[in-house]
Amino acid sequence: MRVPLSWLGEYVDLAPGTTPEDVHAALVRVGLEEEDLHGFELTGPIVVGEVLEFVEEPQSNGKTIRWCQVRVAEGDAEDAVRGIVCGAGNFFPGDKVVVTLPGAVLPGPFPIAARKTYGHVSDGMIASSRELGLGDDHDGILRLSTIGVDAPVGTDAIALLGLDDTAVELNVTPDRGYAFSIRGVAREYSHATGAPFRDPASSVPDAFTGALEGFSVTIDDQTPIRGRVGSSVFVTRVVRDVDPTRPTPPWMVARLKLAGIRSISLIVDITNYVMLELGQPIHGYDLDKLTGGITVRRAVHGETIVTLDEQERTLHGEDLLITDGSGPIGLAGVMGGQTTEIGADTRNVLIEAANFDSVSIARTARRHKLPSEASKRFERGVDPQVAVAAAGRVAQLLVDLAGGTPDRVGSVYTAAPDREPILLPNGYVTGLVGVEFGAEESRSALAEVGGVIEESAEGLLVTPPTWRPDITDKSDLAEEVARILGYDRIPSVLPVAPPGRGLTRSQRLRRGAADALAYAGATEVLSYPFVTAEANNRYGAADAREVPAIKLANPLDARSPFLRTSLLPGLIEVAHRNLSRGLTDLLISEIGLVFRPSRHGAYGQEDLPAGAALPSAAQLSELHDGIPPQPHHVAVLAIGNSTPKQPGQVAVAVGIADALDAAHAIARAVGVEIEVRQGSHQAFHPGRTAELLVDGQHVGYAGELHPAIAEEAHLPRVVAVAELDLARLIELGDRPIEAGTIGTFPAATQDLSIVVPADVAAADVLAAVREGAGELLEHIQLVDDYRGQGVADGEKSLTFALRFRASDRTLTAAEASDAKLAGAAVAAERFGAVLRD
Repeated sequence: MRVPLSWLGEYVDLAPGTTPEDVHAALVRVGLEEEDLHGFELTGPIVVGEVLEFVEEPQSNGKTIRWCQVRVAEGDAEDAVRGIVCGAGNFFPGDKVVVTLPGAVLPGPFPIAARKTYGHVSDGMIASSRELGLGDDHDGILRLSTIGVDAPVGTDAIALLGLDDTAVELNVTPDRGYAFSIRGVAREYSHATGAPFRDPASSVPDAFTGALEGFSVTIDDQTPIRGRVGSSVFVTRVVRDVDPTRPTPPWMVARLKLAGIRSISLIVDITNYVMLELGQPIHGYDLDKLTGGITVRRAVHGETIVTLDEQERTLHGEDLLITDGSGPIGLAGVMGGQTTEIGADTRNVLIEAANFDSVSIARTARRHKLPSEASKRFERGVDPQVAVAAAGRVAQLLVDLAGGTPDRVGSVYTAAPDREPILLPNGYVTGLVGVEFGAEESRSALAEVGGVIEESAEGLLVTPPTWRPDITDKSDLAEEVARILGYDRIPSVLPVAPPGRGLTRSQRLRRGAADALAYAGATEVLSYPFVTAEANNRYGAADAREVPAIKLANPLDARSPFLRTSLLPGLIEVAHRNLSRGLTDLLISEIGLVFRPSRHGAYGQEDLPAGAALPSAAQLSELHDGIPPQPHHVAVLAIGNSTPKQPGQVAVAVGIADALDAAHAIARAVGVEIEVRQGSHQAFHPGRTAELLVDGQHVGYAGELHPAIAEEAHLPRVVAVAELDLARLIELGDRPIEAGTIGTFPAATQDLSIVVPADVAAADVLAAVREGAGELLEHIQLVDDYRGQGVADGEKSLTFALRFRASDRTLTAAEASDAKLAGAAVAAERFGAVLRD
C-alpha cells in the first residue's frame, strides 16, 4: 500500500517537519512493515509558461520542428521569454504549458540544459505528461487547459500539479486488510503518535448518505461457500448528467500515480480514489446500459462473460456474479463486465459499493488468474459499515468534479452480522505477554482501536470494530493491547530450553547421514519435488509398470504435475544444469521426502471443516488417512572423475564403486550394515546394479544409470547413482548394538578360489561359504572375479579372502583348511561350485 503524505495529512495531523522516514518509523511501531519511498523524482525550475508564437521548420530528416517563443515569467526581464525547440505539434499560441528550464531534472534522471539543436539554442524544454511522471501519454506536450488548470505564467508547476508529494509504501499482511486504505493507515498513525484522527467516512455530507429507493437488488446465492452468503452488503446510488469528458484534476492524478494506480478517466479515477481513501472497492456502471435491476448469484457451469480486459472467461459454478436482465455483467469483487462499461458517452452512473465473502472472491480471482485491487481488499476483509459512506463519497466527487446531479434512486441491502463481544479475562494480557499491563491501560488501548467495552466480573467484554475482522478471540485482544501500548515494553529475553529436549533420534541420524556424505565430498542440493508421470514410472519402481503417484490440482508447471516417488529425477536435472555450466566432475546428494501413495487416485479431497470450526475426531482421522506416506530418502549422483588427473596420478573415473561407497557411508552413519547383492532396475545399467539390503529387507539400489537414460538426460555415459530409503534404514537401525568379542589368539588367513556358473551372484556364493565355514570364520571378502583363459565359457572364478580365529586357542592350519573346505562344500551343493586348480 502506497500512502501519499499530503493525503494522509488530511485525516491525521502530521507535525511540521515530519519526513517520510518519520512516518515509516511511526507505523513500524504499531506493527506495520515499511517497504519503500516513492516520489516524482524531479526538481525545478519547472514553471508554467505561455506559448507566444512559433515557426515551423521542416528538417532534412523529414521531421518538422517548432521554434517557439515561450513566456516563463511576468515582466520585461531579458530571460522572461525563452526560445525553445519542440517536436510536438499539438499546441497553439496562447496555450499554457509546463516548461522545464535549464537546471531542472526530470525522472530518469534527465537533466535539462540549454543546448544547440536544429540550428537553435533551446533554452529549456516543453514537457509532456510522461516526461513529468504523471502518466503514459507522450503523443504531445501537456496543455494545462486540457486538465482544467489555468495558472499565472511563472507559477511553480511542481506544486501546482502535486508533483512535490511523496508516498510511503507499506507491506500489508493478510490479517491487516484495513490498512489497504488511507483511512486505515491514518488511524494507525494516530495510534502510534497520538495525533488526532479524522475519519473520512464521517465527513461525507448527509446529502450523499441519505435514504435511497427505487433500484432493485436481489441477493440469490443458492450455493454459498461454507454456508456464507456471497454478499452481505450491497449499496447502489445513481448520479445523473455527468460529463465524462472533463479531465481528472492534477492533484487526483498525482495522488493516484503515487499510490501506484494509472489515471484512466475522471469517473474511473474517482472510483479508484475512493477505494484507496476508504478501503471500499467501488464499481461504476453505465446506468443506460443496464437491463432492469441487479441480481447477485452463482454462475451456471459453462456460462461466459467478457470482462473489462476484453477477455472472454468461462465461469465456474463457485464464481459469484453480478447480473442484470441480460445476464452476467461482472465477476463480483474481481472485475466488471464489458457490456456495462463506463465510456466516453456515459451520462448516468450507477455506483456499486458492496461487501463480498472473502473466500468466494479469493477463489474466483485465483481460478481466473485475475488479481485486482478490489479482490486484494475483499480477500482480506472490508468494513461492512463503510459501503454507504463510500458510495456517497463517489457521488460527491462526481457532482463536484464531473458536474453530475445526485439522484435518490438506489438501494441499501445489508445482512452483515453484528460482531459478538469477546471476554478478556482479568490478568490475561499480563499472563500472555509477560509484561504488567494495568486494567485501565488495557481498556484505553482497546477503546483506541475502536472496540466497544463493557465491564464484567470476569474481565472486559470487548466488541471489536467492524473494520477489524482479524480480532476473533482474547489472544487477539491481548496482542492489540501490546501493540498499542508499545512492543518496546516487552523485554528481549531468550527462553531457557527445558532439559532433556533436543533433536529426535530420526533427526540426529538424518543429519549424521548428511554429514557423512559431506565428509565424503558430496555437495547437498535441494531439487523441486514436481516431476512427470514418466519420471515417476521410470525411477519409482524396479520394473516397468505404472507407479501410484499424487497429481497436484494446481501445479506450478503443467508439464510436471506429479509429486516425486524418487529423488533421482531431481538429482539428474541438477547434474545436467551444472554440467551445462562447465562442472564436469560432480558429486551431489539430497535428503528429502518422497511421496508413496498406496493407491491410485487423488489425495486431499476430503471435506475440510470451515476455517472457524473445530474439526471432529472423525474429521481428523479422515484427514490423517488422506495424507500419503512420505518417507525420507537419500540419493547420491556422481559424474566425471572421482580422482582428478594430477602429477603422478591418472584420473579415476566414477563408477559403481563410488555409488556403493556412498551407500556404505550412509549405512555407517545410521548404524546399520548393508548387504550387497546383484540387482536389477529399469533405470540402471544391466549388470552394474546392486540391490541393498539390511537383515534381508530391501532398502535401496546403487549402481550406474542406464546409458540410454544418461544420454537422454545429456549426461556422460557413466553416471554413478544410489538411492536408499533413509526412513527404513533408521527404523532397522533402532536396536541395541552388541559389541563383538575381541580375539586374543592369532588369526589364520587363507584364500578360496572356486569356479561357479557366470549367472550365479557372488553375494550368494559368499553367503554359502560363510554358512559352511561355521563359527571359526571371522571375516570373508570377495577379492577377485575372473573370467578368461583357464576358465570355461559361461563360468567365472571367484576368489575370497578368509580370516579364521578361535576364542580359546590358536588354530592350526589344518583346522582352518577344514573350515574353508566346509564352506566350499556348501557352495558346491547349492551352485555346483568346484575348487579352482
